[in-house]
Amino acid sequence: MTFKAEYIWIDGTEPTAKLRSKTKILNDGAELPVWGFDGSSTNQAKGHASDRVLKPVFSCPDPIRGGDDVLVLCEVLNTDMTPHESNTRAALAEVYERFAAQEPIFGIEQEYTFFDGERPLGFPAGGFPAPQGGYYCGVGADEIFGRDVVEAHLENCLKAGLGISGINAEVMPGQWEFQVGPLAPLEVADQLWVARWLLYRTAEDFKVSATLDPKPVKGDWNGAGAHTNFSTKAMREGYDAIITACESLGEGSKPLDHVKNYGAGIDDRLTGLHETAPWNEYSYGVSDRGASVRIPWQVEQDGKGYIEDRRPNANVDPYVVTRLLVDTCCAALEKAGQV
Repeated sequence: MTFKAEYIWIDGTEPTAKLRSKTKILNDGAELPVWGFDGSSTNQAKGHASDRVLKPVFSCPDPIRGGDDVLVLCEVLNTDMTPHESNTRAALAEVYERFAAQEPIFGIEQEYTFFDGERPLGFPAGGFPAPQGGYYCGVGADEIFGRDVVEAHLENCLKAGLGISGINAEVMPGQWEFQVGPLAPLEVADQLWVARWLLYRTAEDFKVSATLDPKPVKGDWNGAGAHTNFSTKAMREGYDAIITACESLGEGSKPLDHVKNYGAGIDDRLTGLHETAPWNEYSYGVSDRGASVRIPWQVEQDGKGYIEDRRPNANVDPYVVTRLLVDTCCAALEKAGQV
């Protein structure tokens, strides 16, 4: 007997990478082997030396095919088994290993928008719907569009065993969010990439597309982000560490070092309007959705907890955003003796 393994990887498309996948048939009981692909067709090689290597790093049940079939997330390697330049997971692994003792964990809020052809799902042909306001966490066919796809995606993620912690309708028609975590850095990033693949694949069956465009509709509409919730053991135990982390993100060149790696088109979304801070200014505050980094009100009240970096775009690479937050905040906490 055999089973199907869907090998999934992140390509080299710029400025925003795409997901690719292909199917391998394996004998029952077989371990997941390394595999290869044509990197010249994925912006990861030249045609005269096009072979690239797929190294499995995370697998889970395939909820689309069912049975014993699996989804296999892979790192991309060169043929000498070194990380390919598009492989951002390898850099996260190094940083996480350095600060693993601080027990960093993440919860990422993935916003996205459904499109029916060239229009956001729920937008009337040749016009616009009523202004945003009633759509957020709404109910009813006059305000909610795509719930059947969202429910199917949620069910697929749960069947796959992913750490999905919730879903909700967002501020614009056809715009939704799911949350992954709390999980350790590599786990949250791996699982978010697989959840994204399942989103696109699930939407196929409903003849709609999903996009992570940070500003899918210009004008007076909220963009789409990937608000990233972060804490360490010290932050979960005391408020001083919360403040140290927030301050560290505003030091020197750190604000721009982060923002320029938080997803293409970030200046279109981080305008200072629509629940964002300007992309070129850094701020933090309690319960402030207009700040770069929000300290939830219950964190201040409890004197411990986590922070929410509200700057990452929906199209951010989760390996990059988790690496930057761990590297900046954990180094600052270590320097301050708050570990």
